[in-house]
Formats: sequence, C-alpha cells, structure tokens
Amino acid sequence: MRRLVWLAVGAGGGCALCAYILRSTWLLPGAGFLLVLALVLRLAAGNNTLLRRLCLIFLGCGLGISWFGIYYLLYLEPAVRLDGQIRSITLTILEESWQTDYGSGVEGTARIDGRTYRISAYVDDTEPISPGDQLQGQFRLRTTLPDGQEPATYHRGNGIFLLAYSQDQVQITRGTEKSWRTFPGELRNRLLDVLEKCFPEDCLAFAKALLLGETQDLDYATDTVLKISGIRHVAAVSGLHISILVGFLTSVTFRKRYLTALLGIPVLVIFAAAAGFTPSVTRASLMSGLLLLSQIVNREYDSPSALGFAVLVMLGINPLVVTSVGFQLSVGSVAGIYLFSNPIRDWLMARLWRQGKLRKRIAGWFAGSASVSLGATVMTAPLCAGYFGMVSLIGVVTNLLTLWLITLLFYGIGVVCLLGMVWQTPAGVLAGILSPGIRLVLWTARTLSGFPLAAVYTRSPYIAIWLCFVYVLLGIFLLSKVRSPGTLTGLAALGLCFALLASWAESVLPGTRLTVLDVGQGQCLLLQAEGKTYMVDCGGESDDTTADIAASALLSQGISRLDGLILTHFDRDHAGAVENLLSRVSAEVLILPAQSNSLSLPENTRVIYADRDLRLSFAGAELIVYPPVFPGDGNESSLCVLFDTKKCDILITGDRDGFGERSLLRNADIPQVDVLIAGHHGSKNAVCEELLQAVKPEIVCISVGADNPYGHPAPELLERLDTWGCRVFRTDLQGDIVIRR
Repeated sequence: MRRLVWLAVGAGGGCALCAYILRSTWLLPGAGFLLVLALVLRLAAGNNTLLRRLCLIFLGCGLGISWFGIYYLLYLEPAVRLDGQIRSITLTILEESWQTDYGSGVEGTARIDGRTYRISAYVDDTEPISPGDQLQGQFRLRTTLPDGQEPATYHRGNGIFLLAYSQDQVQITRGTEKSWRTFPGELRNRLLDVLEKCFPEDCLAFAKALLLGETQDLDYATDTVLKISGIRHVAAVSGLHISILVGFLTSVTFRKRYLTALLGIPVLVIFAAAAGFTPSVTRASLMSGLLLLSQIVNREYDSPSALGFAVLVMLGINPLVVTSVGFQLSVGSVAGIYLFSNPIRDWLMARLWRQGKLRKRIAGWFAGSASVSLGATVMTAPLCAGYFGMVSLIGVVTNLLTLWLITLLFYGIGVVCLLGMVWQTPAGVLAGILSPGIRLVLWTARTLSGFPLAAVYTRSPYIAIWLCFVYVLLGIFLLSKVRSPGTLTGLAALGLCFALLASWAESVLPGTRLTVLDVGQGQCLLLQAEGKTYMVDCGGESDDTTADIAASALLSQGISRLDGLILTHFDRDHAGAVENLLSRVSAEVLILPAQSNSLSLPENTRVIYADRDLRLSFAGAELIVYPPVFPGDGNESSLCVLFDTKKCDILITGDRDGFGERSLLRNADIPQVDVLIAGHHGSKNAVCEELLQAVKPEIVCISVGADNPYGHPAPELLERLDTWGCRVFRTDLQGDIVIRR
C-alpha cells in the first residue's frame, strides 16, 4: 500500500483547509479531532484496505493542520502583525530587478524582528539592481496573507509573505562578496545574458521561457496563443523540462547509474536554483532525485510514492505552497498521468495497431503521447477553467506536433548557454540553427489557436455546466463495470454542442443586453442589441487580465469581431487593454476622442475621431456618441455614449464629474434612461443632482475595484442615489453585472 500517497493527500487537504477555510482558533481542535479519528480507524481497520487508507488520509490531514498551526504561530502571524507598518529594513537582493509602471521590483531577504523573510519590494528607482546588492530605506510592509488589511496575493504560495513599498529614496549598496544565497540569481543572469547575445529578437523571449521559465518578455499575443494551443506549460519550467534534462544526463553517462546520480543530482539542484525553485520545478526535481537515488541503492522506484514524498517535503518547507497555481497544476498533471494515461494508451493501441513493426512503433508513439496529454488534462482542466477561464480543446494535437521539437530545442538552448559562457561565436551559430525551430513551434501554436473551438471559455455558464457534466460522466464511467469510452466521448461532444449553441444564442436573441465586466478599478462595458455588439472602454487594474476578461466574454458568445469599440478617453483604466484585446478580437470600427494618443493599432483598422455628435443606427436601435464641449486630456473631456433601444436606454459618461455632466445636459437632448453607468467609478462629484433629475435612472451601475485607494464609490454618491430611489449594482460586490431587457 502506498502510504506516502495517502499521507500526502491528507496533508495537502489539511493545509488547503487552513489556507482557504479554517481560522486559527479552529486549528488545534480540528487537528486533535482528526488525529483521534485516525487512531480509531486504525484500531478498527484490521485488513480492510479502505479503512486503512482513510486512516492515513485523516492522519495526514491532522498532521497537516498541526504543522500549519505551528508554522502560523512561528512565522505567519508575525508577518500579519507587520501589515501596514513602516519599517527601516535592509534587503539583500537575490534576483535581478524588473521594471514596473512606477519604478523597479526586486526580490530579496530581510531580517525583521528576529525572523528572516523573503520579500518582494517595489522602489521608485529604475536603476538596475543585481543579486548581492543591498537596499536600505523606509518601507511600508504589506502581508500577502488573507488576514491582512488588503486581499491576499499569489506570493504566499511562493514563500513570500511580505511586500515592501519604499517610502523615500533608498540607498543601494553594490554587492562585492558572492555567496551561495546569491549564486542562483547570478547564474540565471549569466544564462539570460548569453541568450540575449545569441538569439534573434523574435526568438529570444521563447528561448528564455523554455530554458528558465522567464516569461516576462513574452508579449501578450504570444502568451495567449500558447495558452489557447495548450502548450503554455513549456514556458514554465516543469516536469517536462526536468524529464528532458534527466534523459539527457542518462544518455551522456551511457546509463551508468552511479555516474548518472553523481552528476545528475547536483545538476538538478543547480538547474532548479537557476529556475527560481518554483513549485513545479521543485516537485519535479525532488521526484527525479529520488529516481536517481533509487538506482544507487537498488530499490524499486515507485512514481506515486515519489510524488507523495515530494508533496510532503514541499508542504514541510511552506504549507502555503498548496495555494500556488503552479503547485496545483504540477501535482494535478502528474497525478492525472499516473491515474489515466496507461488505460488510455492501452485503449488507443488496441484500436490503432493491427500488425507490422513500423505501424506498431507509430501507434505506440501516438498512443503514448496522446495518453500523457489526455491524462494530464483530466486533472488540470478544472484548474485551468477556474484560474484562467479557459480549457484548450486542441492541446493534445499541439503537443503531438511540437513536443518532439521542443525537446530538441531545450537541449540546443542549453548547449548554447554552455558554449556562450566560454566562446560566443559558435554559440551564436547554434542559436541561428535553432531559431527556425522556435519559429516553427510558435507558428504551429498560432495556427492551431486560430482554429474554431481551439478553446472554450468558462465565463459562459453553459460551458461551465458542460464541464461539470463531463466530470459527472467520467465518474459514472469509472464506477461502471461495463465501460464504453466511445459513449463517454460521444455524450461529452453532444453536451458541448448544446452548451455552445446556448452560449452563442446570447448575442442574437431579441432584446437589449448590458454587461459591466468586473475588471477591478477600471471600466469595460458590452452593449448588445439586434445582433450588434459594441464595447465601450477596455481598461482595468491589469492590462493583460482585463484583455483576457473582455476577450473571453466575447469569445464565449462566439463573437470574434466587434461591430464597434468606443473609448471614452485614454486613461489606462479605460483604454490600457485595448491593444491586447485587438490582438484576439477585431473591431469593425474604432471610435476615439479627438485628441492625441499613443495606441498601437492593427493595420487597416478603421478609426473615427468623435469631434461632433456621432449617430449609428441599426434595426430600431441607435448608438449616439457625444464629444466633450471643451476637448482636452482631463476627465471632463470623456466621450459620452447613449445606447437607445426599444426596450432599454443606457447612458455612459466616462470619467466625467458634475461639471462635464452638466455640460452634456446643456448641449445634448438626453432622454430619461433605464440604466446609468456612474461616472468616474463612483467618485463623490460624479452623477450630480442635475443629471439624476434629467435622466431619472432606474438602475445605476458602478464599475469599481475592491479596496481601491480612492474610496470609490464615495458615500456621498451612494447617499445621493439612495435619495433618488436608484437600484445600485457594483462590480466590487456583485462581480460581472448583466442586465437583460
């Protein structure tokens, strides 16, 4: 019985309970109850396999909760107490700095109140900062944990429990002494420097991502096609990369097990360090290290037990790693391969191979590759749907076509780095030979991602229901004595057809539909009527995330071309994601304010500058765009939009406050409306009394981010709307707002 597997399942579940649900006061009694339950089950189990497994799961869960409680008291609670404090700290830098919108970001360690924390810090200085340097200054600390004043962040899964924001000019002391702590960052910088010197610009970002998981330089369009085509995992160092590396080491050592282990274990540690000890590469390195050790001691290597061991070690180092998306995807994909790939492979081989050695080899390659991809997908699809709102349907095909080439590219890029450290000329020649291969991978991903139904988007509730339906079918299939994969596949495909029809019907059904997308502190609106779809603004807290939200909202309805995209003004929280969006969805016409802008638009984009009233009429509906009375770059120069349909009138005022709203009323004939989009995200001066008296809205929607620093929506505005009897909907409370009339 694989005891480590069931202990790891329980420990992971216990840490997840603590991280997402349980409060600190429940940890001790919860752990005690589970440990007692495990003891009772062990006494009652005898030779009953099910009870013995349950005993191990409850034991692991109790131990996981106990360890989380100890870790919380010793390490996490002190970090929570530091939340909001301004401290003078000295930060030793471990990684090369990166550019932010307002300066630079760095990662390092600092000792605070007797404890050493790994910290992500943000400074105003844009000067490059290198591993081994030290930063000294006053920093405002923010915890990444859910018990702080602000929402929790993803950093906690990577062992970073504090963020630091400089309050004044920081002092940078350049590092003169090298240490083992700064070695990984220095090695990473050296490798990246070699790649930058050797590879052409169009291949450089992918080479960095493939070798070291450095995805910062991948542009939005490339990153998106990798996700849609199902090979985004090659740009995040994972088990695939480690398995390729171990295979290479085994080959160069002529399968001499002692030599392979002697060389392989240090190489694994160095490579994992250079990749930043991310959860996925740490998991894979631990499992591969066990494989090499098992060969030395002549012990059988059991992959599921190795996975359990790796999970327990990682939880021991940081129990909050269970919240890391990379950890969940990495463990889930490996578990899926172990559980499902062999049955899938056997089923495929039974249908593909008839006779002949060549046919057997081809069938074996296809069945092996497809079964691994499908097995991993079974466990990771729900995670991808939850985190990214998308499930790639073409991923199996893309992996079949490209993974063999990606393996060769990984080897080649590694050799380029080794050569480039001693002799750049041959390294550059080899990089030139590899570059067409990189272009081929990117072209394949780009081509396949453009196919209809390359991916489906769970922003549509019908697709989400379909995904749940598929897993119910899978559960029934696994529990059945008579299993028919063909029936399972056919029912899943039929369900997808119904889900797609229901999703696509949204945009063509009669009536008016307004969608206020939840993009945080920003604005992105969909106006739909009579088969037409217009988007007003596309900006939020993150350009990439906002573009993903907007694109998935459209693509989930089968819309790949907007009838029009209107920008009320060019502030980032209204227009920052437009370029990214237009890389995925086209627009028949782009309507912009008549003022200077720096947008980079696709070629042949039809642009109209609204310097006078603009009316677009179609099938009994009318969209009117009103220019500002006093053009300029301020909030009051926002375009205003009236969407006038038979069943619903909607008014959008951009970021105008009272002055701009009153000027609109003086210069345009604005009717009473059903829905008003509150100006300036609900600032205290927006939606003035005069506007409310003129348009008398039944519903007011406020597009606003949770815990924004501006205090939006202002209490004065909310009181004013309440006085006028308006129903108020807010994206920070309700998420996406959909109004149908």
